[in-house]
Amino acid sequence: MSKRVVITGLGVAAPNGVGIPAFTSAIKNGLSGIRHDSQLQELQFSCQIAGKPEITDELKSQYFTDLELRGFNSTGILYGVIAGMEAWKNAGLPIEINEEPDWDSGTIFGSGTSGIDKFRESIYKIDELQTRKLGSTVVAQTMNSGISAYLGGKLGLGNQVTTNSSACSTGTEAILVAYDRIKSGQAKRILAGSTGDSGPYIWAGFDALRICSSKYNDNPEPGSRPMSATAAGFVPGSGAGALLIEDLDSALERGATIYAEILGGNVNSGGQRGTGSMTAPNSTAVQRCITVAIQNSGISSADVDAINGHLTATTKDSLEIENWTKALNRSRNDFPYINSLKSMTGHCLSAAGSIESIASVLQLYEGFLFGNINCEDLHPEIAALIDPSKVLFKTFNTDLNVIAKASFGFGDVNACVLFKKYKN
Repeated sequence: MSKRVVITGLGVAAPNGVGIPAFTSAIKNGLSGIRHDSQLQELQFSCQIAGKPEITDELKSQYFTDLELRGFNSTGILYGVIAGMEAWKNAGLPIEINEEPDWDSGTIFGSGTSGIDKFRESIYKIDELQTRKLGSTVVAQTMNSGISAYLGGKLGLGNQVTTNSSACSTGTEAILVAYDRIKSGQAKRILAGSTGDSGPYIWAGFDALRICSSKYNDNPEPGSRPMSATAAGFVPGSGAGALLIEDLDSALERGATIYAEILGGNVNSGGQRGTGSMTAPNSTAVQRCITVAIQNSGISSADVDAINGHLTATTKDSLEIENWTKALNRSRNDFPYINSLKSMTGHCLSAAGSIESIASVLQLYEGFLFGNINCEDLHPEIAALIDPSKVLFKTFNTDLNVIAKASFGFGDVNACVLFKKYKN
């Protein structure tokens, strides 16, 4: 029997706010988490600004034991555990030490890489003939599924425990995989999300591609400028987002807070054919992803009140808007409101889809749309497609019903999910 699927818990470690209260306040007030990064400057990166969550030792100790932290060097697992555990607690679920796993609960938690700093540390030890000094947690910290393994163990999860990886669409894809599993009755609840490591060894390749912002090294906060005429490339970011996804019957039985309902979505690829390549989207596939997502959700394009776009502050922003207008068959003043969280966080890569989905759900639940900071000069190609009033500069309160969230990643992969304000 097909189940209705809802969101009952949220957790986040974002550059502009760690924890849901801080993150909500930040997006409502347009607070940026983009800062100068001295390490990037020392390594002579073109882009010397970044978005990284600020994690104190005190916060670490709330989620990891002293023994776990000994030799620990994986920012991605750190962010993911903090976000995942917050979402579990936010959902009102207990953390119990039982002999039996929780067969009804699992996690699908994506990552791009895991423990790249731990890899680097290990390589030096191996080269110095110190293999036996690597420690017992190197494998767990560096395997791509390290984040789901850590969360699975801390929460005693007995259903599917896995890690997906699809570049920048990873987090949105994880939500949809969890949605499918719950809708089909194979699980009652899934902790879905994604995480991304911090640091130069993650970001160097993008800097080498010359697609990162390099004009704002002395003035970080305006550096990420989605949809702006003066957009100068994306700002690298990191963090994690987690959503507790649950079947409606289970949520109602528990008396859980319901933040939103997931109507459906779609995942596809452009096959790196036509206009698509490893780094560029196939527009036909992007439009198809959005169109099929709406069909799968049982709504029409006219029902979409707002879009939280991928919109990275590169030359592809105008093309993304064009693809939305064609997929929705809506333009100019008929186009939905649209915003991009990347103006405040930078591009959190594999973590982007989950963090941005949390921002989308919070807008539905609390009744507001956050503004696009740094977009006072809307790109003229975008202004020719949609009414400039649809690109908000400041947050305003409004009653929303449906938000579309999409992510597009390297490898010509796409994911789109539709969130709806929960109603009985």
